[in-house]
Amino acid sequence: MKKIITALVFSAATLSQLSAQPSQPLSLKDCRRLALENNEQVMTANNAVEKAKLDRQIAFAQYLPKVDGSFTMIQLQNQDLLDIGDVLGLQLQTRGTYLAGINVTLPLYVGGQLTAANRLAAIGQKVSEEQRRKTEMQLIADVDNAYYQLIAVRAKVQMLEAYAQQMQGLYDQVKLAAGVQMATENDLLRITTKQNEVSYQLQKARNGEQLCGLALANIIGTDFEQPIIPTDTAFTQVTTSLPHREGSGEGLLLSEDFSSRPDLLLLQQQVKANEVLVKKERSNYLPTLALIGSYSYHDNLKLKGELNLPSGRSLDYNHTIRGGSPYAMLALKLPIFHWGAELKKVKKAKLSLSDSQLQLQQLERSMRVEVRRAVQNVTDAQRMVETAALGRQQADENLRVMRQKYDNQLCTMTDLLDAQSQWQQARSNLIEAQAQLKIYETEYLRVTGRLQVQ
Repeated sequence: MKKIITALVFSAATLSQLSAQPSQPLSLKDCRRLALENNEQVMTANNAVEKAKLDRQIAFAQYLPKVDGSFTMIQLQNQDLLDIGDVLGLQLQTRGTYLAGINVTLPLYVGGQLTAANRLAAIGQKVSEEQRRKTEMQLIADVDNAYYQLIAVRAKVQMLEAYAQQMQGLYDQVKLAAGVQMATENDLLRITTKQNEVSYQLQKARNGEQLCGLALANIIGTDFEQPIIPTDTAFTQVTTSLPHREGSGEGLLLSEDFSSRPDLLLLQQQVKANEVLVKKERSNYLPTLALIGSYSYHDNLKLKGELNLPSGRSLDYNHTIRGGSPYAMLALKLPIFHWGAELKKVKKAKLSLSDSQLQLQQLERSMRVEVRRAVQNVTDAQRMVETAALGRQQADENLRVMRQKYDNQLCTMTDLLDAQSQWQQARSNLIEAQAQLKIYETEYLRVTGRLQVQ
């Protein structure tokens, strides 16, 4: 019990400190921008796109000739090459001998492997871009959810503050009436009880507002110490940006097209990649042909010897070998027999292609259900907003009538308090319905792939 009390006191102290900090007014557009700038997953997705671009450049470089250089220094002991008694001795001196060369290799035909590698690299870049778009859309959906929840809680706080003012005005009115014996102490007690209930709800809503602000700050990556004040607080427009058509007698119906959804495009690219992999494995049956050109230069290779003449004189022999030699050749490689390994690789690639096609069919069915559910949620939310707006109008009118009747002693305190409770509930229902509609709209745009990132 002590731990619970300590935690509550700590939470209350933290929330009070947060409320004392300077606030930062932010629009929904600002929150989206900050989230895209500060989110680690988006940064990782951006890095993945850049790496995919580099992979594509690396794959294209395989078409170009490769130039390599080499340099070799030799340090060996002298080698006796020829020894004819006391007449002639010849040695090969390799200390300090070096060889330098340059090689140029140009692939002429490699069975379509270079084309397949470039196509796979292009598909990989598209996959990384769609993966980034998917990450950004999910992040924006999370931002919208947290933002509209914060707006809804703030609206409830304002509504409860207005409700508390109404109760205080009613209390003052009944207190004056009780002073002239036109109301009873029981009426005052009932109003006080209601005021305590409203005060509890208000404090709870304020705590919820601060917690929602912390949740939003966590998503967009801003300072927790600065409470967020949402500036987009109007719920007047209902799905004006959504593509729709009118149905006969069924109200507003939304499009169920999800062809631009990143999840679908990702799996479609996977199918294309597997098709390329099948062709790539088949290319292992084909010959490869490359043109190789080289030039090498050697120096400081010495032949040294001594020749003894019949006259008794000796003649020294010393010769340094140096020079360069260019050459060019065609290298052809033809696979003949690998115990069926290449055929099995092709079969395996075809099975992977079949798996990706089946996954695509399954994903399309599940997406169709998900999109239809999102459309139904938006449609139902629109109707809920209309119903809640009508209920609010009726509650406002009912409260006005009941207040007049109470002032004229035509209804009881119970009737008036019930009317005020209905007024509170009607406004709360409208706030929740409007916020939920906005959240459903964002979710609909996400599942159909139409949620604009920028």
